[in-house]
Amino acid sequence: MRNALTSLLRLLVGWGISPRLISGIGIAMLILLRITIGWHFHSEGSDKIRNGNWSAAPFFANAKGPYADHFQELVWDYNGMQRRDNAFIKAWFTEFVTEATDYYSFDPKRKARANAVLATAIKTHKELIASYKDDLIEYDKGMEELKGLKAQADRMEVEGRAGQVASMERDIKGKLKTAMSDVDALISGFETEINLIAAPNQLAVAPPLQLPITPTGSVVDTSIMDKYVPYFDLAIGWMLILGLFTPVASLAAAGFLATVFISQFPPGPGPTSSMYQLIEALACLVLAGTGAGRFAGLDFFMHLFVRRSVAKDASPAKA
Repeated sequence: MRNALTSLLRLLVGWGISPRLISGIGIAMLILLRITIGWHFHSEGSDKIRNGNWSAAPFFANAKGPYADHFQELVWDYNGMQRRDNAFIKAWFTEFVTEATDYYSFDPKRKARANAVLATAIKTHKELIASYKDDLIEYDKGMEELKGLKAQADRMEVEGRAGQVASMERDIKGKLKTAMSDVDALISGFETEINLIAAPNQLAVAPPLQLPITPTGSVVDTSIMDKYVPYFDLAIGWMLILGLFTPVASLAAAGFLATVFISQFPPGPGPTSSMYQLIEALACLVLAGTGAGRFAGLDFFMHLFVRRSVAKDASPAKA
């Protein structure tokens, strides 16, 4: 039992029984690096939780590179097919009104107001989609054409062709983005209006109801990320700051940052370049490889237990 616990702790805090010789300055730099990266994750997580409206959707919707399609498919309704379907909107909004009626216990008068808001929203949506009909048709045709261009690898190899395809993709997606921005504003306004129908005392004690997002069908999509990533960031931050299970926390952080880098590959110049995520991911691998939590961190005490356990096991063999 003790051997199993010792092996587990070695995996969590660093496998080597004794760290290789590192100078005092080297140790100080590792501690500083660990705390700095930890503080970065902590501040990111705290900010996301405090604001309460963070979403990974815009980031993945604008993914680029060879894996762009995969990342974009993690975003709910990334191609707008559901939001421009009036039948879907009608069913979605109707279900929300029914849920709000039960949630707030609407009386007949408030229920009638909710139904009036519902009817207006459905009509407005239909008119809105009709006004963007030409743009949406161009978007659908453009995406089909773009799919064919991407499939022809030989065209992508011609100098300048990749840039032309990327420019074409931006123009095509711009047509959808404009239309969906107005639809999203309608959806947000409808959600707010339905919540405001509730009595003031109900709004004061109950959190506002939110329109449920239909999962994409992926094991992990942005609707799931939006719930857990802020707490993931916060947990990783505290673990690195405290030097607790540093190899595990560092590898998790490196994997997360590598995902960000891959979703924006190849990295471009400037302050928004994903090269910064790659550099931080590699720094996390340094923390994991050196077991940096054993220096001025809580991992020191667990590593001390490991060393004593290994020493006890080795003593009878020497005798």
